[in-house]
Amino acid sequence: MKKDIFQAIADPTRRAILGLIALQATTPNAMAEHFETSRQAVSKHIKVCRNVS
Repeated sequence: MKKDIFQAIADPTRRAILGLIALQATTPNAMAEHFETSRQAVSKHIKVCRNVS
């Protein structure tokens, strides 16, 4: 199911992930090092960002 872009970027972790991606291409493992969450959680945040309309 597609989500609204504003709903996706409402989460501060997702905004931070988008900021990291904007600076340079990186892997979920490398991104997870910047947060106090698992790589799986970061991957789920990325999936939400990818599934916006």
